[in-house]
Amino acid sequence: MSEADGYTPPKVWKWDKESGGRFANINRPIAGPTHDKELPVGKHPLQLYSLATPNGVKVTVLLEELLARGHSGAEYDAWPIRIGDGDQFGSGFVAVNPNSKIPALLDRSAAEPIRVFESGAILMYLAEKFGEFLPTEPAKRAECLSWLFWQMGSAPYLGGGFGHFYRYAPERFEYPIHRFTMETKRQLDVLDRRLGETAYIAGDDYTIADIAIWPWYGQVVRNVVYEAAEFLEAHPYTPVVRWAEEIAKRPAHERGRKVNKHNGPLEDQLHERHDASDFDTKTQDKIEAAK
Repeated sequence: MSEADGYTPPKVWKWDKESGGRFANINRPIAGPTHDKELPVGKHPLQLYSLATPNGVKVTVLLEELLARGHSGAEYDAWPIRIGDGDQFGSGFVAVNPNSKIPALLDRSAAEPIRVFESGAILMYLAEKFGEFLPTEPAKRAECLSWLFWQMGSAPYLGGGFGHFYRYAPERFEYPIHRFTMETKRQLDVLDRRLGETAYIAGDDYTIADIAIWPWYGQVVRNVVYEAAEFLEAHPYTPVVRWAEEIAKRPAHERGRKVNKHNGPLEDQLHERHDASDFDTKTQDKIEAAK
């Protein structure tokens, strides 16, 4: 209920399906499948079920970076999971990720398929599988993993906190926007101080720490995520801006950002990815032109 001075929580919370704003139809307080739907399976051992959200971009970028380094075993099929349509609640997807969140990976190269869910876990799994983008020297490895898990713990404040209340909530309220803006700027300052000392997040080398952090914080300062760069006064974070722009120019990174993307310029949308040639022949601008 609501009173003149604000919201008074009831003694026991009840789920109101009509509240919750833009994402009300995909958020619910229970787990498990809502319908039977098997997942498609392509020709490659690695099957990715995702969407080009920040967490999804992490994985497709790493896969493209692995392929760029010559790891043919990193070839993958990328299938879109349309969260607005509730694909993440299908029985097949829930079997791969019981948390019903994208991305989810199924590695069919073993005798029994291996499921990997949560984006940070997928990055670590692939980095270890192919021996790339994760240092082996103990101190460097610890630094890389510390920043990887920093991102996993920090991004909910940026996305579910700041991004939701600033960009997506049905109403804007000063307290949550102020509270999560303060935390987001503190996080940007953490990154700014670090990147003022090193070329990349974990040191001199590009690692899964950069791949994890860039789609969130790099895209915030580039004004791509939440269109909030001006509000956050992002431009003074010059080391973060430098790092974000340098990484954005990596060819594998550019390809990875297009995979499972369903918005923006048509030439940047590759709804499904099954072969390297798809970037040249199956982006939406090519598909629309062929109709």
